[in-house]
Amino acid sequence: MKAMVLRSRRAPLVLEERPTPAPSPGEALVRVEACAVCRTDLHVVDGDLTDGPLPITAGHEIVGRIEVVGSGVDAFRVGDRVGVPWLGGVCGACAYCADGRENLCDDPTFTGYTRDGGFATHVVVNADFAFPLVGFDDPIAAAPLMCAGLIGWRSLRMAGNAKRVGLYGFGAAAHILAQVCHFQEREVYAFTRPGDQSAQDLALSLGARWAGASEDPCPCELDAAIIFAPVGALVPAALKAVRKGGRVVCGGIHMTDLPRFPYRLIWGERQVMSVANLTRQDATEFLAFVPKSGIRTVTTRYALDRANEALDDLRGGRVHGAAVLVP
Repeated sequence: MKAMVLRSRRAPLVLEERPTPAPSPGEALVRVEACAVCRTDLHVVDGDLTDGPLPITAGHEIVGRIEVVGSGVDAFRVGDRVGVPWLGGVCGACAYCADGRENLCDDPTFTGYTRDGGFATHVVVNADFAFPLVGFDDPIAAAPLMCAGLIGWRSLRMAGNAKRVGLYGFGAAAHILAQVCHFQEREVYAFTRPGDQSAQDLALSLGARWAGASEDPCPCELDAAIIFAPVGALVPAALKAVRKGGRVVCGGIHMTDLPRFPYRLIWGERQVMSVANLTRQDATEFLAFVPKSGIRTVTTRYALDRANEALDDLRGGRVHGAAVLVP
């Protein structure tokens, strides 16, 4: 098998030939058809997230076919198409797991961070954290759903029944979530990097009521704002845009430090909250929702050995929609 491997932080991935691994009990070997490139992958490569072991194969928005099923796995057969997300396993014993909040597990594993991921031709996965993709006929289109789609779905749930939703950072997650909101008859207001007309045009084409730069005033009061860009300075900006009682949801795993801001921005029972990972229930609900809603992903395809180029394009804001590696 081939894999794009991170050997040291802040260094390019290295293409390696490796023996194809065999699954242990409870695992499955997946032949990767597509793996989307997430901003979290950038945080791993760029050293913003440092707790994971090295070397590691990045990538956690995986779509592929089961090639080998380990003992004790009854849910899948060889040839089944599955999706594999960021959350790769939980302890099942901590207070959070017992309380139905496995996304906050005290001893989790993460695909592409603490266990090898999908920037490869093959990957071994915990079968309990793989999801059947029956009816998802295009693996490239489906790959961004496995994190960008899922974290957007969970973020929207945290935003409550907001009618007017601001999306800060219009990348892979926001371009999917905008379609979810449109289907649910919510209004979307998209905030992009200053001067990023392509992202603004994409937002409008996907049903946004308004699109502008992150520094622009919103044309109306928002019920909630969801921040996908890893920029702490957007939190006070979003607080200014939401009404009393509104919520600002931070959807990323990493964000630059929040600046000081006056108490008046949060007064009026405004809330700031974060989203951490996902649960398997999130994935089950979202993947059932996608076919009904007609969501389409906008993707740019890269060969596996161009993973560094894809990461650099994402880092530089040159990807609109989602970048997807195709072995």
